[in-house]
Amino acid sequence: MRTVSATELARNFRAMLDSVEFKHEELVIIRNNHEVARIIPGPASMTALEAMADIFRTLPEDAGAGWLEDSRASDRILRNGVRDPWAT
Repeated sequence: MRTVSATELARNFRAMLDSVEFKHEELVIIRNNHEVARIIPGPASMTALEAMADIFRTLPEDAGAGWLEDSRASDRILRNGVRDPWAT
């Protein structure tokens, strides 16, 4: 966490935002000797594949095998056709 004055932030705004974005620093803005704001890095972005890989890594070993079996079973069901719930 880095503490900067409001004046310093105004004079070096681009550099400060770059340090938040690229160095993942948190800035505490001080004005008149008290904290007025914090600037924190936004959430990291990731693709759906990266998100699924993160979820998969948290599962126990046997859960992955169960998931694979379940997904293959649902695939077989879907291949037989999906009924229209609004059909009379």
